[in-house]
Amino acid sequence: MDDIMQYTPGNGLFHRLNAMTKIIFAVGMLIAAVMTENQYILAAMIVFIVALAAVSGLGKALLKQLPILIILSVLLVLLTVLTMKDGNTLFNLIPIGDGYIPVTTGAILFAVTMSLRFAVLISSFQMLVISTQPSELVNALYILRVPSDYALMFLIAIRFIPTLQREGVRINEAQLSRGYNPGGGLIGKIKQTGPVMLPLMLNSLSKADTLGLTIDMRGYRKASENKRKIKYKAADILMIAAVLAIIVLMAAIALGLLVLPI
Repeated sequence: MDDIMQYTPGNGLFHRLNAMTKIIFAVGMLIAAVMTENQYILAAMIVFIVALAAVSGLGKALLKQLPILIILSVLLVLLTVLTMKDGNTLFNLIPIGDGYIPVTTGAILFAVTMSLRFAVLISSFQMLVISTQPSELVNALYILRVPSDYALMFLIAIRFIPTLQREGVRINEAQLSRGYNPGGGLIGKIKQTGPVMLPLMLNSLSKADTLGLTIDMRGYRKASENKRKIKYKAADILMIAAVLAIIVLMAAIALGLLVLPI
């Protein structure tokens, strides 16, 4: 299984940007996505991120998150259908008592908007993670005056994702080799989750304790005081300008200063 949220070495366009520019890109995409509810604009932002990933040689790594986005979109649709009753009723879904749960246009549109918004957030954040070495990312956080403890927690949380993913696969394979058969289909996947999560959590706690001792022994806090200057090249300036232009455009649309024909 391919690892997600794992640094991918390369020399593409996005790799050559400094870590601060990548952070500005991720945060700028987050702000722009939150400021708009237009599905066409959100879809255009996704196309922009995917095109940037393809040009930078990160398209394959970015596609690894597609199953997560699909699961998230399905959950959002189910949640909105069960909780929102805005708009016209398209059809009735589940009978409850004397009535049915209606599927409305408002619920579908809200679910699509939220799915596209989360796709923008997750894609831009993954672009930051998979193209930036941990040392560069931590150095940028230090320059932003993020406390060393919080910078460390952020980095460990990001880098533990592929580690936990591999550990979960190994635990699952070990259980299957011992004759454990949860069954097939969706029900089997749900039954398989419980026996994997408990040993995975216990192993994670054990590794966290060992990691804490290792950090103290290596003098992490003292080493965090050494910051390296970040150099801005022409590509960094252009990317920052593009992100700022997108934010200004979203603000103009949100304030009604600019009306789109769609």
